[in-house]
Amino acid sequence: AVHPLWQSPLTIPGGTRQSPINIQWRDSVYDPFLKPLKITYDPTTCLHIWNNGYSFLVEFDDSTDRSIIVGGPLKNQYRLKQFHFHWGAINDWGSEHTVDSKFYPAELHLVHWNAVEYPSFEEAVMEGNGLAVIGVFLKLGARHEGLQTLVDALPAVRHK
Repeated sequence: AVHPLWQSPLTIPGGTRQSPINIQWRDSVYDPFLKPLKITYDPTTCLHIWNNGYSFLVEFDDSTDRSIIVGGPLKNQYRLKQFHFHWGAINDWGSEHTVDSKFYPAELHLVHWNAVEYPSFEEAVMEGNGLAVIGVFLKLGARHEGLQTLVDALPAVRHK
């Protein structure tokens, strides 16, 4: 299925490791050797929220290893740089990725970079093992206090 924002399938060459992807449940294979992903975030590393013109980003101090992920399929630890959301004009779709061609109302992306092998986020972005992004599908539901704190701050970043 093609995302409603894209009128035709992506024709840019890039191989199989690019967005958006449709996760097909029946083709998924359980890996018994995959270690758990360990997430350690220090809330005091949160710097600011900013509007980049098409979304908003919550940026973190990534000069130290205070907010990191390690384990799972990762060979190194990765530092949290920022998180952002993808959402749509209507509640039926907004996620970048799909599961069995089903869209979710929104998707959270937590962007991390490999500070073990690269001196900066900008250099890590250019490499195949430079970034690790955790994608979280979001559904409509009851008020979530953690997210509400962020939502309450959004009017302050109305303009780029």
